[in-house]
Amino acid sequence: MAAARPTTNDPVRAPWRCAPWIALAALLAVPPLVSAWLSPEGVPQGWLLTCLAQAAAMIVFALSYNLLLGETGLLSFGHAAPAGLGALAAAQVFNHAALPLPLLPFLPFVGGVAGAAVGVLTALIAARRAGTAFAMITLGLGELVAAAAWALPDWFGGEAGVAIDRASGPAIAGWTFGPQREAYCIIALWCLVASVAIYAISRAPYVRLANAVRDNPVRAAALGASPARVRAAMIVLGSAFAGVAGTLALINVELAAAESVGMTRSAGVLIATVTGGTASFFGPVLGALVWVGFSVGVASVSRAWMLYVGLFFIVVVLAAPDGLAGFAVRQRAALVRHGWRRCRAYWTTAAFAAGCGTLALVLAVQWAYALRFGDDDASAWLAALSPLATGALAAAIVVLSLAAAWLTRRAQRAAASLDEARKECV
Repeated sequence: MAAARPTTNDPVRAPWRCAPWIALAALLAVPPLVSAWLSPEGVPQGWLLTCLAQAAAMIVFALSYNLLLGETGLLSFGHAAPAGLGALAAAQVFNHAALPLPLLPFLPFVGGVAGAAVGVLTALIAARRAGTAFAMITLGLGELVAAAAWALPDWFGGEAGVAIDRASGPAIAGWTFGPQREAYCIIALWCLVASVAIYAISRAPYVRLANAVRDNPVRAAALGASPARVRAAMIVLGSAFAGVAGTLALINVELAAAESVGMTRSAGVLIATVTGGTASFFGPVLGALVWVGFSVGVASVSRAWMLYVGLFFIVVVLAAPDGLAGFAVRQRAALVRHGWRRCRAYWTTAAFAAGCGTLALVLAVQWAYALRFGDDDASAWLAALSPLATGALAAAIVVLSLAAAWLTRRAQRAAASLDEARKECV
């Protein structure tokens, strides 16, 4: 899954190196400002701030996971443990240590320290292993923590979780951190700070050593590096930032739930990171946004959102093993090499094929869910169609599927012609 990160000194690309950071800052700042400007009260919409806060926490979570998977080649199935335990520790400290309100913006430090402690314990057990062995060890540790969450209700809070009141305390310069917009300012700022910190770490010489351990641990050991120590250091770093991400989610919803340490959350960050691409720093950022789009946007209109996530993940792994970021880089290179006119046929055909296939899939899935769940599903109207309309719907699904297959064939031919043109140029 992990690939070597390409490096270049091309001066033409230099002006574009800040573009992803500008886009990330704009994503976090522009929508709330526009929402406040359009609102009669001058306040951003609460649902928008909640979604952006979820995206910010997921971005930090995915970037922390990429320190393991992308930089060190460690596939972890228990990355939710440091995130959930970090949030839980932060909630317990906030509630029982009676932290004053001005220290709320520094609460992610507590989660980060707790996450690092979990990472130390994980490293003591799993750092000597890699590959499948490491994945199975982290899977067992993750399930152990998930079981403990229900076995120790006094610490984990049981089904209710551990709640906090972020507005408990006197106002500071008019800020109580109770309104969602004030909490979102903390989360967005921490997202940017943590992203910059992870970026700096990923460019450090020690992470280049982690790349060497990922690619060839035997040779790295022959050069004097200890693969176990390198893996341990990266596990601790990744777990610390996972604890920060978990605390950001805690500040957003004011609850550290027992489900936050489960396998579902670990699978979510794995899907987000691989979907975005592990070879690019901003690949996990893109994957995190895609995951939030599915888990919030699609889930709000269809109970089949997990099915769509699984299918999308399979398509990405098969069609673009280097993730969406790698796919975008390859398409940009094709544009530079062949020009817009030669790429237009392939892109247009592929876009229509994807659109027809997606529409056919959505219609079929929503129809099946409507027949299965009836009025409990948002697409229940599909089950109430007349026999004539039902036949038309089935015919539309078949036609769209055939069109998608035909257009996919055309897109493959267009891609093959571009490859032949590239070989001729070489």
